[in-house]
Amino acid sequence: MEWLYGLEWQHVALLLVIAAAAGWVDAVVGGGGLVLVPALMLGLPGMSPVTALGTNKVASICGTTSAAITYARRTKIDWRTAGPAAGLAVVFSGLGALAASHIPASYFRPVIMVLLLLVLAFVVARPSFGVVMTEPSRTWRRRAAAVLLAGTVIACYDGILGPGTGTFLIITFTALLGLDFVASSATAKILNAGTNLGALLVFAAGGHVLWKLGLAMAVCNIVGARFGAGTALKRGAGFVRGVLVVVVVAMVARLATQYF
Repeated sequence: MEWLYGLEWQHVALLLVIAAAAGWVDAVVGGGGLVLVPALMLGLPGMSPVTALGTNKVASICGTTSAAITYARRTKIDWRTAGPAAGLAVVFSGLGALAASHIPASYFRPVIMVLLLLVLAFVVARPSFGVVMTEPSRTWRRRAAAVLLAGTVIACYDGILGPGTGTFLIITFTALLGLDFVASSATAKILNAGTNLGALLVFAAGGHVLWKLGLAMAVCNIVGARFGAGTALKRGAGFVRGVLVVVVVAMVARLATQYF
């Protein structure tokens, strides 16, 4: 029996389970797109990369918004950074989405792999990084740098390609603002909701969204995101650090496989 877009119900069920898993991963350390986008392209081989990105954004914006609400209710979010950065992110992720169909993803993979390896080496070399919050580092210059880097460069990348955006945001907020990984993840979710909104508006305007499948996955992504945010808040920064290392290794392996 064929269900959505010619998919058998077993394939639809598998995509929904993967969407929930992606929501959990994304809520904890980011990187949910690395799980869901390849799954979409494998499940629907004829789907263009741009449509996969657009459909993923439907699920992702629902999951990140749900995670952001969960974090906001139970922990302190750095709104002085998250607010302005999220506003910029809507614009720059939209610009990235406009460029997505014109810039091959293969151009970005070597750069992203190098950046992720540097992130991995830095986190492993500094066991206390992201585990202890350091208040004195939050000067206005560092806030401005965090807003500009997260709201423009990383947001634009999210519109063009996406996977790993949450991870880059968490590292940015931890390194520049001295937040621990839980506070960084909470702040990143606010901004990530903005990047998803900007990109989704552009993809939707171009007809690059499979709405029925995207909305079905969104429900499962929300469930996974709520559990992920709750787990991060309950288990603390040390747990988030461990998941971060595992996810970064998985992202590097996945990108290396695609590139080589």
